Amino acid sequence: MSQNPLLQNNTLPAFSEIKPEHIVPAIEQRIVAAKQMIEQVIAAQKFTWQDFIAPLEQVDDELERSWSPVSHLNAVKSDPALREAHDACLPLLSEYATFVGQHEGLYQGYKAIRESAEFEHLSEAQQKVVTDTLRDFELSGVALPNAQKQEYAKIQARLAELGSQFSNNLLDATDNWHLLVTDEAELSGLPESAVEAAAASAREHDQQGWRFGLDIPSYLPVMMYADSSDLRRQLYQAFTTRASEQGPQAGQYDNSAIIAETLELRQKLARLLGFEHYAALSLATKMADSAAQVETFLTDLAERSLPQARADYQEVLEFAQRQCHVEELEAWDIAYYSEKLKQQKYAISDEALRPYFPEHKVVQGLFAVVERLFGLTITEQTPPSRWHDSVRYFVIYDQQQQQRGSFYLDLYARTGKRGGAWMAECATRRRTLTQDVQLPVAYLTCNFNRPVGDKPALFTHDEVVTLFHEFGHGLHHMLTQIEYAGVSGINGVAWDAVELPSQFLENWCWEPEALALISGHYESGEPLPQDLLDKMLAARNFQSAMQMVRQLEFSLFDLRIHADPSIRSAAQVQSVLDQVREQVAVRKPPAYNRFQHSFGHIFAGGYAAGYYSYKWAEVLSADAFSRFEEDGIFNPQTGQDFLHEILEQGGSKDAMELFVAFRGREPKVDALLRHSGIQG
Repeated sequence: MSQNPLLQNNTLPAFSEIKPEHIVPAIEQRIVAAKQMIEQVIAAQKFTWQDFIAPLEQVDDELERSWSPVSHLNAVKSDPALREAHDACLPLLSEYATFVGQHEGLYQGYKAIRESAEFEHLSEAQQKVVTDTLRDFELSGVALPNAQKQEYAKIQARLAELGSQFSNNLLDATDNWHLLVTDEAELSGLPESAVEAAAASAREHDQQGWRFGLDIPSYLPVMMYADSSDLRRQLYQAFTTRASEQGPQAGQYDNSAIIAETLELRQKLARLLGFEHYAALSLATKMADSAAQVETFLTDLAERSLPQARADYQEVLEFAQRQCHVEELEAWDIAYYSEKLKQQKYAISDEALRPYFPEHKVVQGLFAVVERLFGLTITEQTPPSRWHDSVRYFVIYDQQQQQRGSFYLDLYARTGKRGGAWMAECATRRRTLTQDVQLPVAYLTCNFNRPVGDKPALFTHDEVVTLFHEFGHGLHHMLTQIEYAGVSGINGVAWDAVELPSQFLENWCWEPEALALISGHYESGEPLPQDLLDKMLAARNFQSAMQMVRQLEFSLFDLRIHADPSIRSAAQVQSVLDQVREQVAVRKPPAYNRFQHSFGHIFAGGYAAGYYSYKWAEVLSADAFSRFEEDGIFNPQTGQDFLHEILEQGGSKDAMELFVAFRGREPKVDALLRHSGIQG
């Protein structure tokens, strides 16, 4: 068993040595060790931080560091054997989480610490660990009668299974549909980078022609640039019906039953714990007070944005009618004509900017931005192991040359890799039982186009923004100075505040002073020309109101299906989505569109009844950035304040308290509307 790479207590996992057969035995062994430790500390009856909480944190960390690389590999390098081993662990982990959450002895131990004389002498961070843990015990049903505890455990185990099935179906539906184009005329309008990538994909699959798929780097250029309406239509229909009972893969990877069962079980869980509905249970750990408060927040933003969003849409429609003699816009036409309108208004496109954002310049520039903001130095090193040849590894040092943390960077889309972009924890900052400090390690994952031939990877400006966003999460995780896992980095941070650092860092992608650092032509090294920069900044808020109401549509839909316990069928879910669209959408999609079947954030991620967090945190991030606008975007003192008051504090204090400490007051929505160019 000692040969199992998942049981080596190294902070950096041995990815290349991990085999599917290692996974279940390692997780089983970690869980057994954790349960033994629980019984040991309870039997000792020494209810102090050092004797009770510290050993528990240690075994939980060991379990997490065995599971983290497995969960990560399943997301970035999935294959049937790995997936099977990963999925076999989900009921084990769910059972363990429920065992802990409902353990009366543990609960009483934490209560004893909360009521002891020692509690007053603990640091604020330690006190928050104790109070958050007691709250989480109550939300795990520790006070329920035994029969209901068992029901809770069954529900949690099943929900973990359903989330994984939802993800698997979506990944399979995305990976297993493609369109081979053999007539070059069909490629008219597509940028060279998209044509080259499609040709490379065809060659990889021993096909002649150009192969298009449903991963975003392949799908998006077709929707925005392909002159062939039929090509756009085929991809749109396949993309918007993924994992559903509609479209070209109808019923093959259908998430309908999973959605219905997930909602029914979440409502059961909420009722068991004494909540009116699942949204109330979800909000018990967030900044927002109630579903009604969130509903008001979202509908207020919608009312302020809708007039401009409708005008945005009308402008595209009239442009298509006037310039292109298209009477009605189909769903697959909107991105295409919007891009044409944007080019006419601002003489700019994502593709015109792409040569100025080569990977090496963007990554180096990102590091230069955070160096100027927070005094950090980031250096590349060779990791002991990695999961793909294109993965890179970096170490972060502060102004005192102290190592703060490190991260893996995995930028390119590939088969077997989940779509989207995310930051995940590999190791968390914490003080170990031997009083050493374990440094944090992050995974930063994106899905961009890879280099083709002798050309480097060239990013769109949107992709640059995505990279900055995920790096903001990474800094939150890696720069923390808190040494207790429960409130270190992003842990213990209210879900609706966790997007603050990520959205905050995006702002530098629009600042000329920062753009000079992150851009340069991939061949000549020439800086982004002034006229292109001016056009890019002018186009920044093109259709921003339309984008705003689209996010509000997702948020309201998520909130309402979780705030109404009567919703328990796929048809009812569709009906709620239709009603939300009636209220806030500027245009209804075709009846076959099944957006909800690929809404992994809420059915397979942690965003159930929490998708509104993006907008909530955007208010915080826009208002926080407005202080930099007042002081200077690279003002070192303001940067240090953000570092000390927000990034280093993790979840050790209430999110509003931290925001006020940095901003000097509570947040206002005005900065968000101003940044979005909405005259609300």
